[in-house]
Amino acid sequence: MNRRHFLQAGALCGGAAATTIATHGAEGNPSGVTGYQYRLPRFKEGSRLLFIGDSITDMKWGRNEKDRNHYLGHSYVYLIAARLGVDMPQAKLEFFNRGHSGNRLTNLKSRWQKDVIEMKPDLLSVLIGVNDRKVEKVNDFVADQWEADYRDVLTRSRKANDKLRIVLLDPFVLKSGWWMTKGGQWDTSRAQIAKMCAIVDKLAGEFDAVHVKTQEIFDAAAKAVNPEQWIWDGVHPLPQGHELIARSWLQAVSA
Repeated sequence: MNRRHFLQAGALCGGAAATTIATHGAEGNPSGVTGYQYRLPRFKEGSRLLFIGDSITDMKWGRNEKDRNHYLGHSYVYLIAARLGVDMPQAKLEFFNRGHSGNRLTNLKSRWQKDVIEMKPDLLSVLIGVNDRKVEKVNDFVADQWEADYRDVLTRSRKANDKLRIVLLDPFVLKSGWWMTKGGQWDTSRAQIAKMCAIVDKLAGEFDAVHVKTQEIFDAAAKAVNPEQWIWDGVHPLPQGHELIARSWLQAVSA
């Protein structure tokens, strides 16, 4: 469907038109993600959902923890909380954003006890890796150590709560913005991200976790439209990029 029809479909609201979009979302959505056609996930009342990662999760610069208008930032975490808050108000879900800008996996590991274990989440969602890339030399990225560190924090969480539900998101990059002029570094970066995605897939199997294949999702969306529509600098999603993550997360978790 061309862009004009896509915008027309998105502008429709109410009555039969809304029903049509909900039922046939793919017709008006060239990203390939069909909207909020998901079964409501099951949570016990008062469940705590904790999201941890880097700046992509963070998106809450200057945010006061006690400021209820801004405590979740404005990333995909906010969008997920908004959707489930409307669709499942009786569940009284609690949402926590523990993303820190610039973090690598080692940073998560150093604060895991305070920011994850002691928070006692019922669901843990992790998105990390883009800052672990070594853009100068591909061999500087030690995949075995990255895997060991990731497995360590997940193991600690499962020992603390053997019923913990885990969601793992792949790190991702797109060739947009700054990356457009960095040909050699782009190839190195994508090679390292591919290694990380393979590790996340492996760990998702080991820990019976939901695996959101974010890199594949963004690749498909970029091919359908263009990379700049979703991520402005190769790394940080635009609002619609965060929406893409949120929809994919909800669909994967509810499935």
